[in-house]
Amino acid sequence: MDGRRKLLVVANRGPVSYGRSEAGERVVLRGGGGLVTALRSLVAHHDVTWIASAMSEEDRVVAAEHGGDGFDETARDGSVYRLRLVAHDPSAYDWYYNVVANPTLWFLQHYMWGLPYGPDLDLGLHHAWFNGYLPVNEAFAGAVVAELEREPEAAVFLHDYHLYLAPKLIRERRPDAVMTHFIHIPWPQSDYWTVLPEHLRRAVHEGLLANDIVGFHTERWKRNFLRACLDVLGAEVDEAEGTVVHAGRRTVVTSHPIGIDPVEFDELKDAPAVLEEEQLITAGRPEFLVLRVDRTDPSKNVVRGFRAFGLCLDLHQDLRGRVVLLALLDPSRQDIPEYSEYLAAMQREARAVNDRFHGEGWTPIDLRIADNFAQAVAAYKQYDVLLVNAVFDGLNLVSKEAPLVNDRDGVLVLSENAGAHEELGEWAVTVNPFDVYGQAQAIYAALTMPVEERRRRLEETRAHVRSHDLAAWIAAQLADLDAVAPRVAQH
Repeated sequence: MDGRRKLLVVANRGPVSYGRSEAGERVVLRGGGGLVTALRSLVAHHDVTWIASAMSEEDRVVAAEHGGDGFDETARDGSVYRLRLVAHDPSAYDWYYNVVANPTLWFLQHYMWGLPYGPDLDLGLHHAWFNGYLPVNEAFAGAVVAELEREPEAAVFLHDYHLYLAPKLIRERRPDAVMTHFIHIPWPQSDYWTVLPEHLRRAVHEGLLANDIVGFHTERWKRNFLRACLDVLGAEVDEAEGTVVHAGRRTVVTSHPIGIDPVEFDELKDAPAVLEEEQLITAGRPEFLVLRVDRTDPSKNVVRGFRAFGLCLDLHQDLRGRVVLLALLDPSRQDIPEYSEYLAAMQREARAVNDRFHGEGWTPIDLRIADNFAQAVAAYKQYDVLLVNAVFDGLNLVSKEAPLVNDRDGVLVLSENAGAHEELGEWAVTVNPFDVYGQAQAIYAALTMPVEERRRRLEETRAHVRSHDLAAWIAAQLADLDAVAPRVAQH
């Protein structure tokens, strides 16, 4: 079809996963994570093959039924795409995901180590790298090469920190492949990469530089990557042009902050499940509602946020009994010790604040740990202050989703280390995520801001989010591909 191009989307998670109903019948479940949502329109408008890990037991059965080959699947809008599930050795996948990708790479890229105390990169990490991360990346590379044999004109669109080694492995077997790799998390400054042993940090950067394009959400992460290529590899870097030359290859480095689909949220805000949840929130809400919607991830900085809210109540006693912090937290990676320990720390801190201040039917922190998206959207509509105080964040979609549907001229309090700050900072109240006092004062300033100023900030944020939407982000990715390899665009 005219304008359709062949794309191989490569990511750890697929757009669907498979399970069994109580009756024993196979069911198709929507895949988790924002990436699935972000790339949904690609499936609708292009010839897409999605390569992903077989994550559930039923995924593995489905993969085996197709001999590890791809097969046709149907998206929710009826679009047909090809899905190829890569089944990994369970031990290898565990080492790949639970030792290397999370927490090692995730912690490194979010500056989450207290270096005097951790990490201790012992034999376990080296074992997990060579017996987990490398074999899983090799399996992905093999699947991509097989699909390129079938569709030689397809462009390869890789995603995130799970697949840093795959591009080089693909390039070795298909020197002509057209590849772009988008990193959805921060890229730390080059000094922080020295925490990894030299051969591992070199492997990460060499793997990525096998791509034609490497993309980030912000100029900040892009600058850090360019500098790291110079410092880690001694590559030839042109910061003005945004290019790196290494091992005879030229890689273009870009920044395009991902957007959301405004139409989806326009529809969601009036969905029956959302209206039902909103009714429950409005029935119990105080005069002011401070909201945070996060995963229970240490990078989200929930504990300091709770401390800041407690300090705000200390400093501004007039707020007591009039404001509640509603924390809607989606449990994340609880099989990783650091995550389960952080969840416990959040619960302790919330309890400490509540024990100190509660009274006369008022509990200052309403902590809810569940995966309930309808409840989150309902709360988006009702907040007076949205607290996003991440230690570091690649972007942060909550800071874009919530203002779009808010009905109360809500104010965004935003960490300067969230990628979204590059776009939204001029309309937000900016906070340093480590400054608990500063966050306490920011919450108070947001709560007491004149309504005209609140409305102006919200309306300008909304206008930006609508004009820099998901479709614009995807168009930018495809335009980058056209610029480096016009042959993949079939007009």
